[in-house]
Amino acid sequence: MAHRPHAFGLTGEVQRKIKGKYSEELEQGARTWIEAVLEIELVPGADPNTPLGERAFQESLKNGVVLCNLMNTIKPGSIKKINQSNMAFKMMENIENFLKAAENYGCKKIDIFQVVDLYERQNMTQVVNGIYALGRVTQKNGFMGPSLGPKEADSNPRNFDEDVLKAGQTVIGLQAGSNRGASQSGMNFGKTRSILD
Repeated sequence: MAHRPHAFGLTGEVQRKIKGKYSEELEQGARTWIEAVLEIELVPGADPNTPLGERAFQESLKNGVVLCNLMNTIKPGSIKKINQSNMAFKMMENIENFLKAAENYGCKKIDIFQVVDLYERQNMTQVVNGIYALGRVTQKNGFMGPSLGPKEADSNPRNFDEDVLKAGQTVIGLQAGSNRGASQSGMNFGKTRSILD
């Protein structure tokens, strides 16, 4: 992992805000789901009922092998080559292959994370959210294994006939700017202004 100096100013504020959003409860849900799908322990010997924490969770996923195996379990053959090397670019290639496979499987690009979010631990909140996004899509695509999070909703288009659409155009709600009956009479704030000659 590249050494990054302590951030100051706006950058530091943004990083602290991102780190403040990290939820160990969501991390634990993602961890138990990965372990249930792959039937392995992410960190051998660790208590399964205690969250690993941001650093240990990142270290367990950093090389990308677990994520690639997860994707191949969900959709066999989706990642052809999994690099076992501990060289940085090989580990980042594994993460990139997982992200491409997840997007091809149906995850929206906005829901998944970027390589540096995981590899350099820049935004572990987004990594956890990306795993939850994959869990939602697996339910939608009919994966028969363990599930994670709520099932993603299907589209529900509304088709109204012309009469209903015309009736809706005649209604003016208060949100549309109607201020009938609104006045400022009786309102005063602070001392009144008096002009003296």
